[in-house]
Amino acid sequence: MTRCAVLGDPIEHSLSPVLHRAAYAALGLDWTYDAVRVAAGELAAYLGGLDAEWRGLSLTMPLKRAVVPLLTSQDPWTEMSGGANTVLLDEGGARHGLNTDVPGAEAALAQATQDHLRTAVVIGGGATATSVLLALAERGLERATVVVREPARAADTVAAVARHPQAPELTVVPSSGLDQVTADIVVSTVPAEAQTDALLDAVLGGEDLHVVFDVVYDPWPTPLAARALASGGTVVRGLDLLVWQAVDQVRAMTGRFDVPVEAMRAAGESALAERAERQRSRPPVP
Repeated sequence: MTRCAVLGDPIEHSLSPVLHRAAYAALGLDWTYDAVRVAAGELAAYLGGLDAEWRGLSLTMPLKRAVVPLLTSQDPWTEMSGGANTVLLDEGGARHGLNTDVPGAEAALAQATQDHLRTAVVIGGGATATSVLLALAERGLERATVVVREPARAADTVAAVARHPQAPELTVVPSSGLDQVTADIVVSTVPAEAQTDALLDAVLGGEDLHVVFDVVYDPWPTPLAARALASGGTVVRGLDLLVWQAVDQVRAMTGRFDVPVEAMRAAGESALAERAERQRSRPPVP
C-alpha cells in the first residue's frame, strides 16, 4: 500500500483528502490519503515514525515553516519562501521539500485575470502570504502593503520576498487603525472571522475594485469575497489555489502528468456544497 496524508493543526476542515482521493480514483491508483492532526512540536517525531509505505505529505498551518529544518533537500520555491507545503518521501528516508503554493497561486491568478497587477494589499503575513506575494512577483508586482496585527511577525515574509530576483517593495502596517489603502489586487490570507468591516472598508472602500484573491475556501464567500462579487470585481477563490497546488502535489507524488484537474475541482465543489447544506440544516443554537 502507498500512503499519503495532509498534516496540520487544526486539520478537520481540510479538503485535501477529497481532492487527492479524487485524483487517485481517476488515475486508477489504489493509494490512501488521510488527514492527520500534527502540532508543530510533534512534527519531527511524526516524520521519524513513517515507514516505507509512505510516499508524500501535504502540510498546512502551522507546519509549512516548521518542516524546513527537517528536510533533506528543497526545491527553489521552498528555499526562497522559507516554507514547504509538500514533502516527498523515499525508501532511503530522504525528505524532499516542495512549495506548490507559489505555482498554485500563479495558476489560480492566470485562470482569473491576465491584468498586470503592479500593486497589492496583502492581509496576513504568514507562509501563504509569502507564497502569494512570490507568485505576484513572478507577474511583475512592484509594490505591496502587508497588513498584519503585529508587524514584527511579518519579518520572515519580508525576508523571503526580498530574495526574489524582481522583489517588489514591501511596506508592513498594523491592522489596527489602518488608513485606507488601494491597490490593483487585494489578497487575504486570514480567516473569514478576521475580516472585519473596518478592515474591509480600509482595503476596499472608495475605489474601483480590480482583483480580490482570498485563500479561504470554507466558508465561502468570505466577507471580502462577498463584497468583491457584489461590486463586480474579479475574484480568485481559495478553492482555485487549493486545487492547483494539489495538482502539483499529485504530479510530484505519483510521477503522473495526466492529473485530472477537473475531477479534482468537481470533487472539491461537491464537498463544499455538502458542507454548506449540512450547515444550513443544523438547528439554530438557542
